Amino acid sequence: MRSLFPVTDLTTSTSEGGSPAGPPTDREWTLDELAEAYAYPAAPDRPAPVGAGGSVPSGGSWLRANMVSTLDGAAQHEGRSQPISCAADMRIFGTLRGLADVVIAGAETVRQEGYRPARAREAFAARRAAAGQGPAPAVAVVSASLELDFSLPLFTEPLVPTLVLTGAAAPADRIAAARKAGAEVVIAGDGAGVDPARAVRELADRGLRRQLTEGGPRLLGQFVAAGVLDELCLTISPMLTAGDAQRIAGGPGVAVPERFFLASLLEEAGFLFSRYRRTDS
Repeated sequence: MRSLFPVTDLTTSTSEGGSPAGPPTDREWTLDELAEAYAYPAAPDRPAPVGAGGSVPSGGSWLRANMVSTLDGAAQHEGRSQPISCAADMRIFGTLRGLADVVIAGAETVRQEGYRPARAREAFAARRAAAGQGPAPAVAVVSASLELDFSLPLFTEPLVPTLVLTGAAAPADRIAAARKAGAEVVIAGDGAGVDPARAVRELADRGLRRQLTEGGPRLLGQFVAAGVLDELCLTISPMLTAGDAQRIAGGPGVAVPERFFLASLLEEAGFLFSRYRRTDS
């Protein structure tokens, strides 16, 4: 893996005389190096992590998304993201989970990708303890209908109780089923669906401020339209799929496109790992 941006001493190798000596060595980064590269902005009452920069917005939370896209814009192949991913992408996927308080996913993504509870990883234990975090992030499933299989390990065997985000008009029997399975039901909308901005606030109010969404495209589109996405971690896969696969974000468009700035760019085996942030962050 190589760092292409921002330009640092890791970006360009130098000779003994200080002149450029060619591209940096392409090697596998350690999990600690990835954790530093993808550190969340500092909370207002905590010093900034090395290399993080910025600050958590006044709302007290930071919502980042992690998605993958092919060269022709497909966010999945045959309904899943794994076929267009790679080992380095999965290391970053694990790192982002290891840094988050909560992982937010839409119900369809949970079903398609076969979500299981997030696990505690020794590699991130000390970092999480120092940040006052639990051993693993919670998983929050967004669903209006609550047509979920509450017998799955995601709900019955989590290290941290799974949350279900839904609207006030969700079916009462499904709310009861979720609670019976051990899930925490969070009402984040006045109707049947979830208000994206309210979902972010409800999670932050529960101390889940470092937020990570893994989509799918419809949920990410809702976060974008609501103007609550702070950061996008986007892997560009050097693959072409054609077909009619979804883009990384779907749903109604925004009135005015929102500009993000490039915060960092890594490369490995032709895959590009970009990180973009809001211009007002």
